[in-house]
Amino acid sequence: MKLKDKIAVVTGGARGIGEAIVRAYAAEGAKVAIADVEIDAAKALAKDLGEGALAVRLDVRDMRSINEMTETVVGRFGGIDILVNNAGIFNMGPLSEVTEQDFDRQFGVNVRGLVFVTQAVAARMVAQGRGGKIINLSSQAGRRGEAYVSVYCASKAAVISITQSLGLELIKHRINVNGIAPGVVDTPMWDHVDSLFAKYEHRPLGEKKRLVGEAVPYGRMGLPSDFGGAAVFLASADADYVVAQTLNVDGGNWMS
Repeated sequence: MKLKDKIAVVTGGARGIGEAIVRAYAAEGAKVAIADVEIDAAKALAKDLGEGALAVRLDVRDMRSINEMTETVVGRFGGIDILVNNAGIFNMGPLSEVTEQDFDRQFGVNVRGLVFVTQAVAARMVAQGRGGKIINLSSQAGRRGEAYVSVYCASKAAVISITQSLGLELIKHRINVNGIAPGVVDTPMWDHVDSLFAKYEHRPLGEKKRLVGEAVPYGRMGLPSDFGGAAVFLASADADYVVAQTLNVDGGNWMS
C-alpha cells in the first residue's frame, strides 16, 4: 500500500473528484478526513469507509472553520501528512453580468480558501518535522481563457501560480506542493455548467456537454475515478522529487 498509515485531508471530499480521491487514499491504507461543507454527505461517506475515515465540516472561507478542522483531524489521528485542496465552485457569464459578490465568492473558495487551508495544514506539517504532500486541484481552465468564464479561469490560473510558488517555498521542509488540472469531468457540477453554456451560447440543454466529451482525444469526458491514480502518485513517496508541478489529467484535452 502506497499510503499505509498516512493521514490525509481532502477538502470538498464528499462528492465528485474529492470522493474518488478519498476512496483511492483509503484503499491505499491512509486514514482520511473528509472535510466538506456538506457534512451529511461527508458523514455518509465516512460511515461507508469505516473507522479509518473521519467526516469534519469545513467552510474554506471561514478561518475559524479551517482552524477547527485542522485541530479536529490532529486530535483524532495525531497529525496530517497529506492535504488535497479539492474544494471549488464554478460560475460563468458575460463581463456585463459579473458582480462583486460572485467574483468574491469564486476567488474566496477557489483561491483564498486554498491558501489559508494550506497555511494551517502546512504549519502543522512543519511542526511535525516529517514533511508532507499538498495537492491542489486546478483545471484546464487555468491553462487558457474561455469566453464567459473569465473569473473561474482566472481563479484556476491562480491555483497553478500558487502551486508553483508554495512548491518552491515549502520543499525546504520536504513538503511537496503539486497540482492536478482536470479537463472536462462528468460530475453533477457539469450539468450545472452545461445549463449555463445553454443560456449564454443559446444551445439546447445537453449539447455543450456532448460536444466537449466528443472533443476529448481519449474519446469521452473524464470520470471522478480517473483522478485517484494521479492523486495517489502525488501523495506517495514515488513523487518525492516532483516539486511545484501541475499535472494535466484530461484525456489529452490540453497540452502544456
